[in-house]
Amino acid sequence: MRNLFGQNIDISDRFTTDANIVVFHGDCLELLKDIPEKSIQLIVTSPPYNIGKEYDKRINIDKYISQQALVIEECVRVLSEKGSICWQVGNYVDKGAIIPLDTILYPIFKGLGLVMRNRIIWHFEHGLHCSKRFSGRYETIMWFTRDTKHYLFNLDPVRIPQKYPLKKYFKGPKKGQYSCNPLGKNPGDVWDIPNVKCNHVEKTEHPCQFPVELVERLVLSMTNKGDWVLDPFLGTGTSIIAAIIHGRRGAGAEIVGKYIDIARDRIKRTLEGTIKIRPMNKPKYQPKQINRISIFSEDIADEKVHQLKLFEN
Repeated sequence: MRNLFGQNIDISDRFTTDANIVVFHGDCLELLKDIPEKSIQLIVTSPPYNIGKEYDKRINIDKYISQQALVIEECVRVLSEKGSICWQVGNYVDKGAIIPLDTILYPIFKGLGLVMRNRIIWHFEHGLHCSKRFSGRYETIMWFTRDTKHYLFNLDPVRIPQKYPLKKYFKGPKKGQYSCNPLGKNPGDVWDIPNVKCNHVEKTEHPCQFPVELVERLVLSMTNKGDWVLDPFLGTGTSIIAAIIHGRRGAGAEIVGKYIDIARDRIKRTLEGTIKIRPMNKPKYQPKQINRISIFSEDIADEKVHQLKLFEN
């Protein structure tokens, strides 16, 4: 199999230092055992949220935390000196109570000596609709490094368009010069990226698949070409796909056989250049504005008008 750059690429089922792509069918702890210490530049994953999906048997929250701690400890072992860990999580729901998983997992990373560089909010529009609380429309990415100074971060490849690209200095020695960086601005720590639902071009049968674009931004900013990107909970291969597209090497583990098959197929289509993905920074679809009153029946519309008059008075 040849990749987008014309190189011969094979998909390995075990980790070796001379491999380029590794898709391991089994427990991620087994894969991690084969990975040398401090050899991975970026670890990016979205672990199970302990909410009872088919790949995620619901267990006691304390046991869940203990299991996550074992994986995180091994990930820290294989993390390079200038590497990054990006742990993307949502909420655990216990008898109607929301428990943000990033808050209960953070002490594990801190206890292993890592430093949080950002708590990135991933905002999206689609998901389950709640009737007794506001619908959840964000998840978080915890970005950790070994310290606050010695880590890799490339901002230029992930800059986004300036809001006011023609803005100029109005006084001082730079008066009249453009005040914005011509390459674009820092995207900040709130990312508005559509999640993979319904008609999304990347949709597979996985119920909690995250978009390639989300991982691309991490790959481009936290790795260089040829670096390793590892996903301990690979799912349908999204992290490896993002790595391949940008000339990195990718590895991951997945316990569900059908997701392994989907991941391999998507990776092969990526290497062939035939996979369909949503391009980075593509503007979100904006539905046409409608006259909100017109969607109500005549009686309801009259009631709305009455309420408005009462409010005005």
